[in-house]
Amino acid sequence: MTKRDYYEILGVSKDASVDVIKKTYRKLAMKYHPDRVSADKRKESEEKFKEISEAYAVLSDEKKRAQYDRFGHAGINNQYSSEDIFRGADFGSIFEDMGGGGGIFEDLFSSFGFSSGTRQSRRGSRRGADLEYELQLSFEEAAKGVERTIVIRRGDLCPVCKGNGAQPGTRRITCPACKGSGQVGQSAGFFTIARTCDSCHGEGEIVTHPCKKCRGTGKVRVERKINIKMPAGVDNGSHLRVRGEGEAGTKGGPRGELYILIRLKPHKVFERHGNDVICKVPISFVQAAMGTEIEVPSIYAEKIKMKIPAGTQSEKVFRISGKGFPDLRGYNKGDQYIRVHVTVPASLSLEQKKLLIEFAKLSGENSKNESIAEKIKKAFK
Repeated sequence: MTKRDYYEILGVSKDASVDVIKKTYRKLAMKYHPDRVSADKRKESEEKFKEISEAYAVLSDEKKRAQYDRFGHAGINNQYSSEDIFRGADFGSIFEDMGGGGGIFEDLFSSFGFSSGTRQSRRGSRRGADLEYELQLSFEEAAKGVERTIVIRRGDLCPVCKGNGAQPGTRRITCPACKGSGQVGQSAGFFTIARTCDSCHGEGEIVTHPCKKCRGTGKVRVERKINIKMPAGVDNGSHLRVRGEGEAGTKGGPRGELYILIRLKPHKVFERHGNDVICKVPISFVQAAMGTEIEVPSIYAEKIKMKIPAGTQSEKVFRISGKGFPDLRGYNKGDQYIRVHVTVPASLSLEQKKLLIEFAKLSGENSKNESIAEKIKKAFK
């Protein structure tokens, strides 16, 4: 199902200030709060409540709003997880005076698979590192959208020790230097400064018999094939987020993310300006003077017929509506602009020269073959 526009959901203009967005959201939240409607309308109200809360979380955050304004829902979904979308949004001042607001606020976040409260992670567990992969696309692929299978190298948990780092049959032992705390104290005058233990590197444990497969690191380098679906309309420099495809975490920590950096290959014919495309098409002097119909290329691998009116001047620009790149937010496509360039023959036959001289006479022009230098001298006499 296609998501509705966030501005439309809140009923605010695209240049609305944060204060206006906040006041509007509070009004809608009071209206659709599930605890304030009858039981038969509660489910519908809850869905509406979640929808306006997501819109508020994005539009009230300067960075998320800029990402949305540029790339639409694809920019948000590819850049932020469900948890990240809501993180940092100021709900507290809005819900504090709404009776029962805290409960439904927790339910809202739980429905997306996380809690709004802080969670204690297991000691030593760390999230895996993020990875970036640069992917080149042609104009045509960016316009239509494309699926690609990429191969990345990343660190996965060692299949022998399961990420423990110790040789099977052995185990990690408590670090004798820090007694398992991961830190050691260092005296500095009247103070004691805690620093990361050099023996265990802050883990609180050491491996006495390292796994032979991963040499005690708990990870091995592997190649992984990933199928990536690029939305139509991506631009040069866009990032596509693939959740959970980065480096493996340690001690049960979650995987990092994979970010696909889009690079558009230069095109021989087209230039991209936002969602619009521009191309230059040569026409002859006769075509420009008398008018004609020509075929022009398109980024959608089709030929477009276009009329050139009589008397068209060189560098004249024509517009073909809806033949540019799609808007990532699912709105209209950009346009294609055709700049015609009237070409001059590099050489003429004797018959052609006679005809042009006759044309010049009929047009009242001086048909003598004067050089440019001679014409300039006459102009300044």
